[in-house]
Amino acid sequence: MGDPLVSATEPEALVSALLARRQTVAIAESLTAGMASAAIGGMPGASEVMRGGLVVYATEAKASLAGVAEETLAQHGAVSAETAIELARGARKLLGADWGLGLTGVAGPDEQEGKPVGTAFVGIAGPGRESVLELSVPGPRWDVRVAVSRRAFAALVVEVDGQQV
Repeated sequence: MGDPLVSATEPEALVSALLARRQTVAIAESLTAGMASAAIGGMPGASEVMRGGLVVYATEAKASLAGVAEETLAQHGAVSAETAIELARGARKLLGADWGLGLTGVAGPDEQEGKPVGTAFVGIAGPGRESVLELSVPGPRWDVRVAVSRRAFAALVVEVDGQQV
């Protein structure tokens, strides 16, 4: 039996794309609580592409560990596009990676900061480019976390593959 987390989140294309470019990724995770990092870690070749990950579940950890500005958190909240991109930038800088991935959102069962369950933001920071993906994912906690990890990997593949050579 293979790794069920790898099967659920599908990090294969991301690891392949990073290996092909000899690039690395670092992740700052809130919503997914380490799931995305663990999924990449379940792949052969992970040691060549994964610089590390930060689980920054608490709002204050987003600031103290991942470098999200306290002003950003106060003005936009922990579940926002602004926080997601700052998580990505912080992971990239702190861990010395080519790419940073920031994941934040609401897994449930209750809304957070007035945002409904299933709201998520994926921040991507890389060489000369940044983007944020806003998602609305229905379902229970596990389904939300898995879907956000899968969509984050797919979005990062597009960014990695879209680089100018």
